[in-house]
Amino acid sequence: MAISFEDRMARGAWDEAQGRGTDHLALAFREFFKNPLAVGSAFPASHGLVERMLAPIDWSRMECVVEYGPGTGIFTRALLDRLPAHARLLAIDTSAGFIDHLRRVTPDRRLVAVAGSADAVRGIMAGHGLGRADCILSGLPFSTLAPDRAERLMKASAGALAPDGRFLAYQMRKAVHPLLERRFETVETGFEWRNLPPCHLYWAARPRRLFPSP
Repeated sequence: MAISFEDRMARGAWDEAQGRGTDHLALAFREFFKNPLAVGSAFPASHGLVERMLAPIDWSRMECVVEYGPGTGIFTRALLDRLPAHARLLAIDTSAGFIDHLRRVTPDRRLVAVAGSADAVRGIMAGHGLGRADCILSGLPFSTLAPDRAERLMKASAGALAPDGRFLAYQMRKAVHPLLERRFETVETGFEWRNLPPCHLYWAARPRRLFPSP
């Protein structure tokens, strides 16, 4: 009996037809054990997590999207599937291994994959001729960041977004929640069990750029 595309995705084999599913998993494990504090999980995101995280957003209206911590590119490819032809997707990861992998397996002119720190998002965007972002999607584990760095990153992110921009995050823990509430006018939450590990989900909107730092 034929296996559906959805079933293959749920088994973590996005590129099964091309024989790359095992390679993606091996890369995720390798990069996680190199730097577990910087990589949110050793397991790529599940189909259930991707669909739940991205479903509330009208991606056809987005022109500039930023992704923090793309890893093996599960969310990256899902975003490219949803974004219009003229959009740009900036993927930032501290792991050169992940970025090299993204560039190699994702030959899409809309993708700009950069090895660097999300703290420098505004400078990276300017260096690639990108204006304010419509949305930032983050898989970075805020629970492992020092509090002052987490605050700086959220401040930089709010400054990189358009006035009606959104910040989306999927996290194992809730450390990002108070940061979002300080920097955004609205924050919606959810939880996705169909992932290893299960994740807290956040959809924040309308950044408060002038809100004073605590």
